[in-house]
Amino acid sequence: MTGHHPIPTQSEPADENPVDLDVPLAGFSQCHVGILSQLQAFEQLPVLQAAAAQACTVAHHTLDLFKFSVVGHHADEENELFPAVLRSATPGPEAQRVQSLVERLTAEHRMIESCWKKLAPAVKAAAQSLPGDLDPAAVHDLVQRYTAHALFEEQEFLPLAQTILARNGNHLDKLAQSLNLRPAPHGVRPV
Repeated sequence: MTGHHPIPTQSEPADENPVDLDVPLAGFSQCHVGILSQLQAFEQLPVLQAAAAQACTVAHHTLDLFKFSVVGHHADEENELFPAVLRSATPGPEAQRVQSLVERLTAEHRMIESCWKKLAPAVKAAAQSLPGDLDPAAVHDLVQRYTAHALFEEQEFLPLAQTILARNGNHLDKLAQSLNLRPAPHGVRPV
């Protein structure tokens, strides 16, 4: 038999170059380790596919949110709501307060939109299931900025706007007619 080296008996002299049977067997063992490791990774593939599909869906919805809702919402506020409240505010401290709030909210709109412009390319890549460099800290920053902005507007500006515009029902009616309210894209629901 070629390549077979029988174990020497006491009557036979030992071969000067015996084959170490552990070496070829270790190769088989290492192969098993590699196969099992890859199979363990493969077992996670369904979960990863589901996560990838969800990431793609969230990315699409986020693109739609900014394209159809956020930018349009900001435009409606800046072109319709803010001017209506400013026009209806009582001259003096009330008008000054409204002006200050409008300036702050408008600056926040620009900051949010600027943050989004930096993130948009990576979100577009995610929507196409392409690799991208979506910075978690930048995403968190945008979410926190918008959350704080919406909370401030809900607590400070909108109650004041309601008070000011309610003084004259025509002002509210005119605002309602002039607003081009945009529905939220599919998958976006008020919280």
